[in-house]
Amino acid sequence: MDSYEKIYREFRWNTPAAFNFGATIDAFAADPSRVALLWEDQEGNRARMTFADISAQSNRIANALTALGLGRGSAVMIALPRISLWQAAYIGALKAGAMVIPCVAMLREKDFVYRANHSGARAIIAGAENAELAADLRSQCPELKHFLLAGGARNGWISLREAMHNASAHFRPAATAATDPAICYYTSGTTREPKAVLHAHAYTWAHQYTGSIWLDLKPGDIHWTTSDTGWAKAAYGVLFGPWMNGVTTFMYNGRFEPLKELELLKRYGITTFCAPPTEYRMLVKEDLAGRKPPALRHCTGAGEPLNPEVIEVWREQLGLTIHDGYGQTETALAAANLPGMEIKPGSMGRPFPGIDARVLDENLNECGEGEAGQIGVRIKPDKPASIMQEYWQNPDENAAVFKGDFYLTGDNAYRDRDGYLWFVGRADDVITSAGYRIGPFEVESALLEHPAVLESAVVASPDPDRGAIVKAFVRLKDGVAGSDALAAELQEHVKRVTAPYKYPREIEFVADLPKTVSGKIRRVELRQREERRKQGG
Repeated sequence: MDSYEKIYREFRWNTPAAFNFGATIDAFAADPSRVALLWEDQEGNRARMTFADISAQSNRIANALTALGLGRGSAVMIALPRISLWQAAYIGALKAGAMVIPCVAMLREKDFVYRANHSGARAIIAGAENAELAADLRSQCPELKHFLLAGGARNGWISLREAMHNASAHFRPAATAATDPAICYYTSGTTREPKAVLHAHAYTWAHQYTGSIWLDLKPGDIHWTTSDTGWAKAAYGVLFGPWMNGVTTFMYNGRFEPLKELELLKRYGITTFCAPPTEYRMLVKEDLAGRKPPALRHCTGAGEPLNPEVIEVWREQLGLTIHDGYGQTETALAAANLPGMEIKPGSMGRPFPGIDARVLDENLNECGEGEAGQIGVRIKPDKPASIMQEYWQNPDENAAVFKGDFYLTGDNAYRDRDGYLWFVGRADDVITSAGYRIGPFEVESALLEHPAVLESAVVASPDPDRGAIVKAFVRLKDGVAGSDALAAELQEHVKRVTAPYKYPREIEFVADLPKTVSGKIRRVELRQREERRKQGG
């Protein structure tokens, strides 16, 4: 690959005026032997599908939706697990010109109700595991009229398989403009309802660069991103990233088990792999050298910052470097460690091609070298194709993040002399203690280096003298018991690894940590718990 400087300097979006991702799939389907998907589930069932298969299935679904009166402007919720009909349903809805509302299969009733009513969804395509839950939406969601079930039969539901069987395998994708609404993600809420992140069809087109530049996809590759279907990460690496480049994707429908994941990487000849840091942290605890996947050549990680020690173990054991990337549901990739770049373990990398990402102070002035500020992405005079249109129907949130010439990410970082970005924390996660600003991630990374620690979360705990102190909630490895002596040992360890002022003055051992359905630790919940505790509430 060319140097980062050359790629960044010469990159142009050149977004087409009209685009529909379904047409791209149809174009690859012209080669009937081109494999799109390799699939396996926890019970050992397997499938192999070509782009021609996906094209025909999505055409049947597009026809079925159109027959129900669903087309341009209609919102369609999709709540399917990692099965091949997820891709076909997603593409079929886009072909029909509908707006897709991706839903994580494990959502609860109130989550479905909120999404359905906020988006005005007229249809839901759900799996058998969600059928009973989704059926209860009828009385609470007056605009939700059509219930399509993937797998089995159920009263009150349209069988998706039957509807597909009765529909034509030919369909001409809607001539959607690149600026037309295509997808609306609902981000995990913290203290308020989820925000609706609206993306246009240009977003699906832009992910070709996620695939070709960051995932480093090439003809003949087999790519595996382990994301759940409901999240933007699936757009990065399960659907748009690989298939905009015509690359075969592997998908596993089963729970995460480190040894199983390593076995699948080897057996399927996975060449490029993307997983969240949580999985990498578990994988490096296994004997990697003895289970090296022979075809694996490029690894990426995203979703949260990746600890430097994990990168080092992966490199020592497998001879491969994990290329960390930074992006949001709102942005696609904003910064990344690209193939061929010098990797600084722990860094987010440098701004992604086509993205002018800067570290800004409160007045939107660029911060100096080493000075922490908020990451902002320039959206004027031209908004990058990968940036969201808006927080749908939420003028207050839009006013908070679209300021001046920038979209403000809400994440704090600093830039070093070489232009690399280093994550500090969410704007509301940064701890200010006795005048020091302390990023929780650095403390968590230090704790993770201790052999007794499985994972941790670090938050600010109110303190009358210091304003706040650093508190760590620590989950220990199996067989390790928490004690005052171990807490003191961890405190001394953090002092040695980071700096004395950053050590956690309080440590609480916990059996588990609160997480979002996508597996991210909810620091906000722990911080609020501490505030209530110190207030006596």
